[in-house]
Amino acid sequence: MIEEPQKELRLALERMGLLHPGETFSAETLTGGVSSDILRISLPGRSPALSAGLTADARPGVSFCFKRALAKLKVAADWRAPVERNHAEVEWMRVADELVPGSVPCVLGEDARAGAFAMEYLAPSAHPVWKDQLRDGNIRIETAAAVADIIATIHAGTALRADIAQRFANDHIFHQIRLEPYLLATAARHPDCAARLHGLADTTARTKLALVHGDLSPKNILVAARGPILLDAECAWYGDPAFDLAFCLNHLLLKCLWQPQWRERYLACYDALASTYLARVNWEPRAAIEARVAHLLPGLFLARVDGKSPAEYLSCESDKERVRRIARSLLLQPVDRLAAIRDAWTIELQRT
Repeated sequence: MIEEPQKELRLALERMGLLHPGETFSAETLTGGVSSDILRISLPGRSPALSAGLTADARPGVSFCFKRALAKLKVAADWRAPVERNHAEVEWMRVADELVPGSVPCVLGEDARAGAFAMEYLAPSAHPVWKDQLRDGNIRIETAAAVADIIATIHAGTALRADIAQRFANDHIFHQIRLEPYLLATAARHPDCAARLHGLADTTARTKLALVHGDLSPKNILVAARGPILLDAECAWYGDPAFDLAFCLNHLLLKCLWQPQWRERYLACYDALASTYLARVNWEPRAAIEARVAHLLPGLFLARVDGKSPAEYLSCESDKERVRRIARSLLLQPVDRLAAIRDAWTIELQRT
């Protein structure tokens, strides 16, 4: 369990209306993230009559989740971010559920004072993590296409909306938790690419078009019978939707080094994600957003080796050099098409 006094946890749960004074509860730490403490809360003593308002998976005898943002993230680098991002995540989930019902867990309550919220617990047996499926060879193009469809629907449904722009004016959070640790920190380690990386950060920060998830990674996507379920929208921000597509495509490229026997299937998912998403773009010319994604992707690629959040499975120095070689080349000689990036990476992977 995390090092949080039971009293503070109890007060937060009571303020959310999920725990009665004096009621017994238990808390189990869940793993998987670096930016928050996540607990599974169980209420063993409550009768079914007191479970009104909770979803089936959140009723006592089962569980619900409690999530609290951390001021300092659990990584080696000194990486800090405002805890109010927890509220941004809750708001993103509410918008996403309006636009694509069932694409996020049900929010059960929020305690802004504690920088925390509660949501339904989704059993891993019926909701495997997409990253785990990719690792284990359960690689389905349909999943990639479904993820693309959800995020494109959210982007389209929030594009050019002044109310959403005002509700998610989280530029300071996005800078601290995305632009600085990924692009700017990487620029400090690659002086010859620094101008390009700073330019990408500036372009991303200035582009205000739609609601962005900000952490669209396979580790934050569950694969359920009803379709993908998106988690961990702490970086939610009204800005450049190109960031979400680039962020997810980046992970599919990196997986080619993690489990090289399935490279072709990872690249097929890359193609499906890109093509499905671009086919749904209706708020700007498709060529324009594809070019921004293609320009940003090499910067994010390099960041997973030399930024503040390196991919944990890239431990081999020769693999890191492969990433650096292709990322630096594409930063210094940008391309406008996502297929060109896939082709360049394929050639690199074929080198002996």
